[in-house]
Amino acid sequence: MDFNAKLEAMTFDDLIAHVASLDGTLAVLPQPGDGTPEIAWGDAFFYYAPDGLVPERTQPFATIVTKNYPGDERSRLDRPGAFRVNIAAGKETFTAWTGHAPREGDTGDPSVTDTVLAHPVYGTVGWLAVVNPGARTESAVRELLRAAYDRARRLREK
Repeated sequence: MDFNAKLEAMTFDDLIAHVASLDGTLAVLPQPGDGTPEIAWGDAFFYYAPDGLVPERTQPFATIVTKNYPGDERSRLDRPGAFRVNIAAGKETFTAWTGHAPREGDTGDPSVTDTVLAHPVYGTVGWLAVVNPGARTESAVRELLRAAYDRARRLREK
């Protein structure tokens, strides 16, 4: 799949296929019986890992979550069909999108859909988030995911 190809529907499965198609990306999809914590079942975690192994000292460059996590309920992912794309944008990209540095916090409503916002928990370390991306954020989500992938690749190759 061409990473720049238009996503007609920003569904959970389409996003997984889109990100997983990037060379060297490891998509971790926790499910019952695989040894992962139950809270992570049904979510997706993306690493730059050309060897196919989950890096021990690296966070994912993007995740997709389908439910509220403890301490992370403000996005209201308990709504039917709700999910959130989380992107390790880095300080510069985060600032460009939000208009403020990550450490300054954010007072926006993280439950708003189809809007690029500071991640409600990890925004202070440069993560962006989009609940139910759609037509308004489709292009931005693709660009941000590609930039996060490129950043993770550069860091790994250092």
